[in-house]
Amino acid sequence: QVQLVESGGGLVHAGGSLRLSCAASRSIFSFNALGWSRQAPGKQRDLVATISKGGYTNYADSVKGRFTISRDNTENTVYLQMNSLKPEDTAVYSCNAVVSTSSGATNYWGRGTQVTVSS
Repeated sequence: QVQLVESGGGLVHAGGSLRLSCAASRSIFSFNALGWSRQAPGKQRDLVATISKGGYTNYADSVKGRFTISRDNTENTVYLQMNSLKPEDTAVYSCNAVVSTSSGATNYWGRGTQVTVSS
């Protein structure tokens, strides 16, 4: 089992920055991948960014050049640095971890943190 707890959300003006954190309940060193997704009211959850065990990153087109995902294996934490925020970035942001198990892989999710960007 893995518990994920997000923090760092809040209210920010357009053009501002926030850094989200996602702390895992155990070592993330062996996790296959970590990621951030977001869900705005009335919309489906969309993948924002992922980072692999080897540090390879991938981003949604809408956030490329503005968001940066990183992982700190010593702190068991994955981060999402968000710059140049826009009102359309408003959503609940959740992190996930893909962990290998004896029967395959399991995807764990945190409960999310609210990000609101005012115009």
